[in-house]
Amino acid sequence: MAIPLINSVVSWFLKKRIHDMELFMKHPQELQNNLLMELVDQAKNTEVGKKYGFSSITSYKRFQDQVPLSQYEDVKLDIDRSRNGESNIFWPEEVKYFAMSSGTTSARSKFIPVSQQSLQDCHYAAAKDLLCMYLNNNPDSQLFTGKGLRLGGSKKLDKSSGTSAGDLSSILIDNMPFWADYSSTPGNEVALMDNWEKKMPAIVRETIDEKVTSLAGVPSWMMVLLNNVLETTGKQNILEVWPDMEVFFHGGVSFEPYQEPFRRLLPDADIKYYETYNASEGFFAIQDRNDSKDLLLMLDYGIFYEFIPMSHYGTEFQQVIPLEQVAVGENYAIVITTNAGLWRYKIGDTVRFTSTSPYRIKVTGRTKHHINVFGEELIIENAESALKQTVQKIPCIIKDYTVAPIFMEGKEKGAHEWIIEFEEVPSNAEEFKLLLDENLQAVNSDYAAKRNNNTTLKEPLIHFAKGNVFYLWLKSKNKLGGQHKIPRLSNSRDYLEELLIIHNTLG
Repeated sequence: MAIPLINSVVSWFLKKRIHDMELFMKHPQELQNNLLMELVDQAKNTEVGKKYGFSSITSYKRFQDQVPLSQYEDVKLDIDRSRNGESNIFWPEEVKYFAMSSGTTSARSKFIPVSQQSLQDCHYAAAKDLLCMYLNNNPDSQLFTGKGLRLGGSKKLDKSSGTSAGDLSSILIDNMPFWADYSSTPGNEVALMDNWEKKMPAIVRETIDEKVTSLAGVPSWMMVLLNNVLETTGKQNILEVWPDMEVFFHGGVSFEPYQEPFRRLLPDADIKYYETYNASEGFFAIQDRNDSKDLLLMLDYGIFYEFIPMSHYGTEFQQVIPLEQVAVGENYAIVITTNAGLWRYKIGDTVRFTSTSPYRIKVTGRTKHHINVFGEELIIENAESALKQTVQKIPCIIKDYTVAPIFMEGKEKGAHEWIIEFEEVPSNAEEFKLLLDENLQAVNSDYAAKRNNNTTLKEPLIHFAKGNVFYLWLKSKNKLGGQHKIPRLSNSRDYLEELLIIHNTLG
């Protein structure tokens, strides 16, 4: 398809879609309530629909009263039945794809249903919207004069049942519409390779001579790929390989620790960075402005949203509220109902609203990935902010990190133990530790109170990781590539102890 024709089609779609988004920004509650009733009506004759009386649900209040909150363990048996070929359990259409979620990075995978409706109306709609927003904000873009380098996972088929399971990214690549496949690299054969260590050089070989204008993937793994490109080509930076590069579409993990490495890999102030918030369960939010720090919550992708204030999460005082009741600045756990048959499902992510007109959010972490052993309520957003402030004062580049508690023993007070892997190590380890501790206290008053005069917490213990500790740990779990990532914070020491074994083995 010729570039002028692509630009004409994109221009038409862009204008139409901008109008649609303006509508849901102006009437968010009405749209969400109508969407909920549509989802309930579609599924009223499924097993779940009959069990919870979907036919009698005529309002959000009745939906809230009749349908319980759920998490993966609650729906696993139904999902297993669906994977084995049974239909009409939680969604009326046949579900052929299941996204293997690596949200916990445990050995056991979750299999999240991906219906044809969610593929089209959520995931692919979001891909088009992402391009729409980017082009609307950058009218001089030459994006379609080249290709987008995509870095996804691998596909694994369950041949016995006729269903397919794999990383969400591989499911999307395998079903990609022609317009997206035409403008993407590498091709499907390489993109869907399941051996990460063979896949990496294959991607490099296939893409280095292409005209690449954009990148899309998880920052940590994209950085590995780009460093491989430089090693293969002998170039100093990525713009020497792909001089027409203009944007990196990223998601999956916070971009804060990767900002400086990417500025060095792509040394051009005009390079744009666009964040997305998508998961195996759905595509939720997109950065809709250049250089923005928050994301527009997308309200017309077939996902109905509810929220649980984290201040009372998991307690007898826990409340579940609709979108119209959220407040700016508070931390919430997300609950979703989707066009793939997830009903009032807790996905395990937390967000903070930066605006309610329109609804914009920042992803703050995971409900399970925080540290609150001593009442310090440390969340990922705190850790990322403190690290960012620290590296601004003490030059270094952080690749990966994780944090866990040191539990109290007898009269011995507790502490936080960090293991951090650097691309460039700080010159003074002790100064780095002290400044990080100060910055953590500045961004989290609960942490500061526990650290005051070592009341409950002693100063943190920090290990500078040797070699590729985190890479080797992920490899040992068969979790290389795709959406797999390091758990940043944990109330247990399981991840940390395993990483320290590798760290100590490297001498």
